[in-house]
Amino acid sequence: MFWCIMMTATLHRQEFEMRINSIQESEAVGQLSELYSSIAGARGGVSDVLKLHSLLPETLKDHFELYKTLMFGLRETKISRKQLELIAVTVSACNKCTYCIAHHSVPLKQILKNDELLKAIQVIDLTVLKSELDPLDYDFVLFAEKLTLKPYEVCDDDIGKLRGSGCSDEQILHVTLVINYFNFVNRNVLALGVELEPDHETKCR
Repeated sequence: MFWCIMMTATLHRQEFEMRINSIQESEAVGQLSELYSSIAGARGGVSDVLKLHSLLPETLKDHFELYKTLMFGLRETKISRKQLELIAVTVSACNKCTYCIAHHSVPLKQILKNDELLKAIQVIDLTVLKSELDPLDYDFVLFAEKLTLKPYEVCDDDIGKLRGSGCSDEQILHVTLVINYFNFVNRNVLALGVELEPDHETKCR
Protein backbone atom coordinates (compact mmCIF):
# COMPACT_ATOMS: atom_id res chain seq x y z
CA MET A 1 0.00 0.00 0.00
CA PHE A 2 2.68 2.52 0.98
CA TRP A 3 4.62 1.74 -2.19
CA CYS A 4 1.62 2.78 -4.29
CA ILE A 5 1.11 5.91 -2.21
CA MET A 6 4.75 6.90 -2.69
CA MET A 7 4.53 6.53 -6.44
CA THR A 8 1.34 8.61 -6.52
CA ALA A 9 3.02 11.29 -4.44
CA THR A 10 5.88 11.41 -6.91
CA LEU A 11 3.63 11.66 -9.96
CA HIS A 12 1.43 14.40 -8.54
CA ARG A 13 4.05 16.40 -6.69
CA GLN A 14 3.59 19.56 -8.78
CA GLU A 15 -0.05 19.83 -7.70
CA PHE A 16 0.95 20.68 -4.13
CA GLU A 17 2.71 23.51 -2.33
CA MET A 18 4.11 23.57 1.19
CA ARG A 19 1.65 25.09 3.64
CA ILE A 20 4.10 27.81 4.66
CA ASN A 21 6.52 29.88 2.60
CA SER A 22 9.99 28.47 2.01
CA ILE A 23 13.08 29.98 0.42
CA GLN A 24 14.59 28.20 -2.57
CA GLU A 25 18.33 27.99 -3.28
CA SER A 26 18.15 30.67 -5.97
CA GLU A 27 16.57 33.10 -3.50
CA ALA A 28 18.75 32.38 -0.47
CA VAL A 29 21.25 34.92 0.87
CA GLY A 30 23.68 35.13 3.77
CA GLN A 31 23.66 32.33 6.32
CA LEU A 32 20.88 30.43 4.53
CA SER A 33 22.77 30.45 1.23
CA GLU A 34 25.87 29.12 2.98
CA LEU A 35 23.86 26.39 4.69
CA TYR A 36 22.23 25.34 1.43
CA SER A 37 25.62 25.13 -0.29
CA SER A 38 27.06 23.04 2.53
CA ILE A 39 24.08 20.66 2.60
CA ALA A 40 23.96 20.32 -1.18
CA GLY A 41 27.63 19.38 -1.21
CA ALA A 42 27.11 16.70 1.43
CA ARG A 43 23.75 15.38 0.26
CA GLY A 44 23.56 15.92 -3.50
CA GLY A 45 20.93 18.64 -3.04
CA VAL A 46 18.71 20.24 -0.42
CA SER A 47 15.57 18.24 0.36
CA ASP A 48 12.29 20.00 1.04
CA VAL A 49 12.24 18.52 4.54
CA LEU A 50 15.19 20.83 5.25
CA LYS A 51 13.92 23.77 3.21
CA LEU A 52 10.89 23.95 5.47
CA HIS A 53 13.29 25.43 8.06
CA SER A 54 14.43 28.18 5.70
CA LEU A 55 12.57 31.03 7.42
CA LEU A 56 14.50 30.18 10.60
CA PRO A 57 18.00 29.22 9.37
CA GLU A 58 19.36 28.43 12.84
CA THR A 59 16.85 25.59 13.09
CA LEU A 60 18.00 24.29 9.70
CA LYS A 61 21.60 24.27 10.89
CA ASP A 62 20.75 22.50 14.16
CA HIS A 63 18.47 19.97 12.43
CA PHE A 64 21.10 19.00 9.89
CA GLU A 65 23.80 18.67 12.53
CA LEU A 66 21.55 16.44 14.64
CA TYR A 67 20.71 14.31 11.60
CA LYS A 68 24.40 13.83 10.77
CA THR A 69 25.24 12.92 14.36
CA LEU A 70 22.42 10.42 14.80
CA MET A 71 22.71 8.75 11.40
CA PHE A 72 26.46 8.90 10.73
CA GLY A 73 28.44 10.27 13.66
CA LEU A 74 27.84 7.85 16.53
CA ARG A 75 29.97 5.03 15.16
CA GLU A 76 31.02 4.04 18.68
CA THR A 77 27.56 2.62 19.46
CA LYS A 78 27.91 0.11 16.60
CA ILE A 79 24.28 0.58 15.55
CA SER A 80 24.55 -0.14 11.83
CA ARG A 81 23.32 2.00 8.94
CA LYS A 82 20.92 -0.83 8.10
CA GLN A 83 19.42 -0.68 11.60
CA LEU A 84 19.19 3.12 11.53
CA GLU A 85 17.39 3.14 8.18
CA LEU A 86 15.17 0.27 9.34
CA ILE A 87 14.10 2.42 12.29
CA ALA A 88 13.60 5.45 10.02
CA VAL A 89 11.24 3.57 7.69
CA THR A 90 9.42 1.84 10.56
CA VAL A 91 8.68 5.09 12.38
CA SER A 92 7.64 6.80 9.14
CA ALA A 93 5.33 3.88 8.30
CA CYS A 94 3.70 4.14 11.73
CA ASN A 95 3.07 7.84 11.08
CA LYS A 96 2.02 7.26 7.44
CA CYS A 97 4.67 9.75 6.35
CA THR A 98 5.13 8.72 2.72
CA TYR A 99 7.78 11.42 2.18
CA CYS A 100 10.15 9.95 4.77
CA ILE A 101 9.32 6.37 3.80
CA ALA A 102 10.42 7.20 0.25
CA HIS A 103 13.60 9.02 1.25
CA HIS A 104 14.83 6.37 3.66
CA SER A 105 13.74 3.44 1.55
CA VAL A 106 16.41 4.46 -0.98
CA PRO A 107 19.45 3.61 1.20
CA LEU A 108 17.61 0.73 2.88
CA LYS A 109 16.86 -0.84 -0.52
CA GLN A 110 20.56 -0.60 -1.41
CA ILE A 111 21.54 -2.26 1.86
CA LEU A 112 18.89 -5.01 1.94
CA LYS A 113 18.88 -5.95 -1.75
CA ASN A 114 15.52 -7.58 -1.01
CA ASP A 115 12.43 -5.81 -2.37
CA GLU A 116 9.95 -8.07 -0.60
CA LEU A 117 11.55 -7.44 2.77
CA LEU A 118 11.62 -3.71 2.07
CA LYS A 119 7.90 -3.73 1.29
CA ALA A 120 7.24 -5.64 4.53
CA ILE A 121 9.11 -2.96 6.46
CA GLN A 122 7.19 -0.19 4.67
CA VAL A 123 3.88 -1.63 5.89
CA ILE A 124 5.22 -3.15 9.14
CA ASP A 125 4.18 -6.69 8.26
CA LEU A 126 5.28 -8.27 11.54
CA THR A 127 4.75 -11.83 10.32
CA VAL A 128 7.25 -11.37 7.50
CA LEU A 129 9.60 -9.26 9.58
CA LYS A 130 9.80 -11.78 12.41
CA SER A 131 10.80 -14.51 9.98
CA GLU A 132 13.18 -12.43 7.85
CA LEU A 133 14.94 -10.04 10.23
CA ASP A 134 17.64 -10.81 12.75
CA PRO A 135 16.13 -11.01 16.26
CA LEU A 136 17.70 -7.71 17.37
CA ASP A 137 16.51 -5.89 14.25
CA TYR A 138 13.01 -7.25 14.86
CA ASP A 139 13.18 -6.01 18.47
CA PHE A 140 14.11 -2.57 17.14
CA VAL A 141 11.02 -2.61 14.90
CA LEU A 142 8.77 -3.49 17.85
CA PHE A 143 10.35 -0.83 20.06
CA ALA A 144 10.12 1.82 17.33
CA GLU A 145 6.46 0.96 16.71
CA LYS A 146 5.55 1.09 20.40
CA LEU A 147 7.47 4.29 21.18
CA THR A 148 5.89 5.97 18.15
CA LEU A 149 2.28 4.84 18.59
CA LYS A 150 2.02 4.31 22.35
CA PRO A 151 4.89 6.13 24.09
CA TYR A 152 2.91 6.20 27.34
CA GLU A 153 3.04 2.38 27.43
CA VAL A 154 6.82 2.05 27.18
CA CYS A 155 8.01 0.44 30.40
CA ASP A 156 10.97 -1.16 32.13
CA ASP A 157 10.26 -4.46 30.38
CA ASP A 158 10.78 -2.86 26.95
CA ILE A 159 14.21 -1.58 27.93
CA GLY A 160 14.96 -4.89 29.63
CA LYS A 161 14.11 -6.76 26.44
CA LEU A 162 16.64 -4.69 24.49
CA ARG A 163 19.25 -5.30 27.17
CA GLY A 164 18.43 -9.00 27.02
CA SER A 165 19.06 -8.93 23.27
CA GLY A 166 22.56 -7.64 23.95
CA CYS A 167 22.09 -3.87 23.72
CA SER A 168 24.23 -1.60 25.85
CA ASP A 169 22.70 1.49 27.45
CA GLU A 170 24.55 3.60 24.86
CA GLN A 171 22.88 1.64 22.07
CA ILE A 172 19.46 1.91 23.71
CA LEU A 173 19.92 5.67 24.00
CA HIS A 174 21.03 5.94 20.37
CA VAL A 175 18.05 3.92 19.12
CA THR A 176 15.62 5.92 21.28
CA LEU A 177 17.00 9.23 20.00
CA VAL A 178 16.70 8.06 16.39
CA ILE A 179 13.10 6.94 16.89
CA ASN A 180 12.21 10.27 18.45
CA TYR A 181 14.10 12.20 15.76
CA PHE A 182 12.05 10.61 12.99
CA ASN A 183 8.84 11.31 14.87
CA PHE A 184 9.92 14.96 14.95
CA VAL A 185 10.68 14.97 11.23
CA ASN A 186 7.52 13.08 10.25
CA ARG A 187 5.37 15.56 12.14
CA ASN A 188 7.08 18.52 10.51
CA VAL A 189 6.48 17.00 7.08
CA LEU A 190 2.86 16.09 7.75
CA ALA A 191 1.95 19.38 9.45
CA LEU A 192 3.52 21.63 6.82
CA GLY A 193 2.53 19.63 3.74
CA VAL A 194 5.97 18.68 2.43
CA GLU A 195 5.60 16.67 -0.79
CA LEU A 196 8.04 14.23 -2.34
CA GLU A 197 10.55 15.74 -4.77
CA PRO A 198 10.66 14.13 -8.23
CA ASP A 199 14.45 13.85 -7.87
CA HIS A 200 14.45 12.74 -4.23
CA GLU A 201 16.66 9.70 -4.89
CA THR A 202 19.59 11.99 -5.74
CA LYS A 203 19.38 13.54 -2.26
CA CYS A 204 19.34 10.36 -0.18
CA ARG A 205 23.00 9.94 0.67
